[in-house]
Amino acid sequence: MERAIRFIDRLTAWFGKAFAWCILGMTLGISYEVFVRYVLNAPTSWAFDLSYMMYGALFMMGGAYTLSRNGHVRGDFVYRLWRPRTQARVELVLYFFFFFPGVLALIFAGAKYAERSYRYMEVSVMSPAGMPIFQFKMLIVAAGILLFLQGIAQVLRCLLCIREGEWMHQDEDVEEMEQILLKQAAEEQAKRGATAQ
Repeated sequence: MERAIRFIDRLTAWFGKAFAWCILGMTLGISYEVFVRYVLNAPTSWAFDLSYMMYGALFMMGGAYTLSRNGHVRGDFVYRLWRPRTQARVELVLYFFFFFPGVLALIFAGAKYAERSYRYMEVSVMSPAGMPIFQFKMLIVAAGILLFLQGIAQVLRCLLCIREGEWMHQDEDVEEMEQILLKQAAEEQAKRGATAQ
């Protein structure tokens, strides 16, 4: 089970990190637009389309990666007080009653939506540039499939926790700045305490 979880985590992390580069494309496009609009007084017709397509791609394809790192927002004011086995049992039920039906709906409805968009070679109507957007509609299905796979990994995590009584350690490749600062402050305080003695 652990190998399957690690494989799925690595797969969703690869896609999440690959699509994270959309931020760079979005930033460059918007920066260029701001420059030509306000300095050269020559706005583009494509910058708005670029920004919402890049952000949409990042958002959709980063969902499974975020789930693999336990990064989604949750109201855990009661959940965190439970023992790990209780947490795992509740999560297991919630995955089957809410997560998987929603993700399957995303995949099947998204497939119909993407197929129709591809058939018409849909272009954006948000700006006069008429940028093709049918390829981005296909990301709905891809994101749904990645979420479904990551959901399987999360269910396997729940089963392991029920069996072993503790959660399997999730990979962490990003650390919040506040956590880094807290660690540094604790280390400095420990050094001061050691030198004072």
